[in-house]
Amino acid sequence: MNQLMKVLFTTFCISFFVFVGVSQIGTAYADDLQDAINATAKGTEPGQIDPNAEPGFLGIPGAPKPVLVFGFLWAIWVGWIFSTVGAFGGIMAGVGHITVFGLADYGKTFKDTSPVLNKMITDSIRVSNQWMVGLSGAVSSLNYYRMGRLVLPLGLALAIGSIAGSILVPIITAGKISLKAYIGYFGLIVFIIGGFLFYETTPRGQAKKKESKNAAKAFEESHIKGTDKGVSEAESGVKVLEWGISKVIFTFYGVEFSFKPVVPIIGGFFIAAVASFLGIGGGFLFVPFLTSVVGLPMFLVAGTSALTVLIGMIISIFTYMVVKGVVVFWPLIGVELIGIFVGSMIGPRTSKYIPDIWLKRLFVVLALYVGLRYTTKGFLGYSIVPPF
Repeated sequence: MNQLMKVLFTTFCISFFVFVGVSQIGTAYADDLQDAINATAKGTEPGQIDPNAEPGFLGIPGAPKPVLVFGFLWAIWVGWIFSTVGAFGGIMAGVGHITVFGLADYGKTFKDTSPVLNKMITDSIRVSNQWMVGLSGAVSSLNYYRMGRLVLPLGLALAIGSIAGSILVPIITAGKISLKAYIGYFGLIVFIIGGFLFYETTPRGQAKKKESKNAAKAFEESHIKGTDKGVSEAESGVKVLEWGISKVIFTFYGVEFSFKPVVPIIGGFFIAAVASFLGIGGGFLFVPFLTSVVGLPMFLVAGTSALTVLIGMIISIFTYMVVKGVVVFWPLIGVELIGIFVGSMIGPRTSKYIPDIWLKRLFVVLALYVGLRYTTKGFLGYSIVPPF
């Protein structure tokens, strides 16, 4: 059994016990949700609950009822984008839960009438996002490792640092973040990161990444232009030459890279803390870290980011649901996970045909759109980009 298979096997075992534990205690925590529903004012006005209405999201009478077919199709998109650029899985999952299915607008109506219910809906959205990203991370990691496009020592170093952040933030913030603040901070951080990565697509930003540029060029020559069809991805992919506490050295398509493990461990902690607060995978932070600090080409970023996100998601989901008692809407998550699997199988097989710089530009476009929409919606009360 090779190294990645051992990691994924261990991860699967942890995930299984997390799922069993969550399933066993779910009914107990559902009582807290029912208490919040019972304590909310009854009626048909916004911020009230109509006891005679049909149950929707989280079993709340009158809550939106997400169309499961739409959830499946949206999840395919989420799985594809995350497995293609190593980011925006959680953010796109959030767009679906917050906007497409209208859960945030519904939850905001309880800000004054039932703050407890408002925050329960917020936390449920955060964890639902993470379930989707976690599965995409598992599928993507395995696919990219087989293709020789995952830097295992780097992914594990980031994951080690992310564990503390994934545990600490749910304990501190669960049940304490309002939807308005959540949406605003969500957008602001994404917007800033998008602008930072845009700099890297400029000639000045590209000039500072010589090794990354050379490796990307070699990969593109082989798989996009087809000038070296006799060499497989696995043969020219990541090869670890030295794996130590002080330094790790590896090659990708003949170009040598190195890093000090302590750097990604520290970076993983802070990235996981922010990601766990937002209820997303953190790929939108891991990607610029891997391209800017470590200096990897985008062709290596998606798989490495996916492995790190996977481990962080398992810890964060466990903390939210088992330690803090956050509840989720299983019918929607069930069909979304099927869609995530489909999209995550497609992404690694199509990304190798997209040039490195266009993968970054795809990241930037999504970051600017999502950032603008949720920053303005959270802090101004309305979005300046569609859907308004």
